[in-house]
Amino acid sequence: MTLLETEVAVDFDGESLDIAGIRRVAEDRAPCSIAPAALERATRSREIFEDIARQDIPIYGVTTGFGEMIYMLVGTSKEVELQTNLVRSHSAGVGPSFAEDEARAIVAARLNALARGYSAVRPVVLERLALYLNEGIIPAIPEIGSLGASGDLAPLAHIASTVIGEGYVLRDGHRVPTGQVLREFGIEPLTLRFKEGLALINGTSAMTGLGALVAGRALQQVRHGEIVAALVIETLQGSTSPFLAVGHDIARPHRGQIDSAANMRALMDGSGLTVDHADLRRQAQESRHDQVVARTQVYLQKAYSLRAIPQVLGAVRDTLYHAVDKLEIELNSSNDNPLFFEGQEIFHGANFHGQPIAFAMDFTTIALTQLGVLSERRTNRLLNRHLSYGLPEFLVAGDPGLNSGFAGAQYPATALVAENRTIGPASIQSVPSNGDNQDIVSMGLISARNARRVLQNNDKILAVEFLAAAQAVDISGRYEGLSPAAKATYEAVRSLVPTLDADRFMADDIEVVAAALSEGRFADAVAQAGVGLR
Repeated sequence: MTLLETEVAVDFDGESLDIAGIRRVAEDRAPCSIAPAALERATRSREIFEDIARQDIPIYGVTTGFGEMIYMLVGTSKEVELQTNLVRSHSAGVGPSFAEDEARAIVAARLNALARGYSAVRPVVLERLALYLNEGIIPAIPEIGSLGASGDLAPLAHIASTVIGEGYVLRDGHRVPTGQVLREFGIEPLTLRFKEGLALINGTSAMTGLGALVAGRALQQVRHGEIVAALVIETLQGSTSPFLAVGHDIARPHRGQIDSAANMRALMDGSGLTVDHADLRRQAQESRHDQVVARTQVYLQKAYSLRAIPQVLGAVRDTLYHAVDKLEIELNSSNDNPLFFEGQEIFHGANFHGQPIAFAMDFTTIALTQLGVLSERRTNRLLNRHLSYGLPEFLVAGDPGLNSGFAGAQYPATALVAENRTIGPASIQSVPSNGDNQDIVSMGLISARNARRVLQNNDKILAVEFLAAAQAVDISGRYEGLSPAAKATYEAVRSLVPTLDADRFMADDIEVVAAALSEGRFADAVAQAGVGLR
């Protein structure tokens, strides 16, 4: 029995797919199945469509051509030609192909949209997409070409082209002709009937599939931001008072802020380095006034990069919660046109328009940009001897006259913060197209790609902070006082990169930690230490 056969399948029913399910199929290559009810709905939807079509009722793009009213009735020789030409003509994407996991997410999103059961495609079309996912047949989908208005036409057409045996699929990261791969699997290309070519390409599944991966990974990145922030605060012997539950749960109960503050408390639980206001009062009562005065500024954490973590990262969380909500609605929506409902008039509308996802992904880009800013500012604090409460400039461990320490490592973090700020909203960049028929477009796939770019940049920004925080632990000699979560974080860094005792080539250090961040390694390390995070 294969691993694929023993894993719990992700069930595509058109109603309950979530981001976790998309990630399982895309990243872990979990098997997928189609719910019997979804196949039944697809069958009934097709019957409704065919009944209407036999009445010679014009249906845009189905019994008519596109743009002009050219009648081509179901059952004529033009049926296959129209759908095939539609797929071929829109297979015009350019640029690099989406990564394999991204392509799988896009295919999965399209499958679930069609499983909703209102798109009038035959069950065999759903089964073919599920077969692709289960057999590891991955369409080569160019990243550029979608306006996000009549859906992600160009990217999805590159999926549809493989369904008819044309175009390219990915093998070991390279494009190979679809025909030869299908022959190897003994799979016959599908002949698309009326509405099926249109249904495959007319939807928001590229922006939604990619967006689902970005949002899921971004929530992990927020946790990493909290993990390293807690390590920095402990190493600087900071205060836990800004994270007291009462200040968030009662005083300002934004969900994200509450969750971030709770994570900060969990991460620093058991620390022998942090203090709170009760500690200060006790020291004052014990007449240790000189020590209180010397360390109060540290404890109160005047810097917002230390004190306002729940407010800033909590707002990032709330943005991502909103994005997740929009993405999961869209994953379980029928977003092509027209749609067919029993006993109802044909719905000729614009569910293919990607504006809800475009806005959500632009908001995600903005929020993630601020996450990177917050990280870089804490790194700056660690490297500046005037702000780090006694640590050496640039965390130099050796002779400061001969070594520069982390001075150079700060540059890419700062540069990436600046680069993130140049990535503006795409959802407001509507450019009319298609003879001005698509006179307002969402550019939603660009929004999702922008968010992905900031997400990837942030892993490198955070990598510099993780490295600097671990270096600060070594230089300060405070390892023994760290909380269990902080020790696990420190050990995870040191399992990848040794202490910077003298200047060395640092690009590899940053890249290896950034890769570990993208894989969720530090959140896993904290979880293994018994610390659960929201």
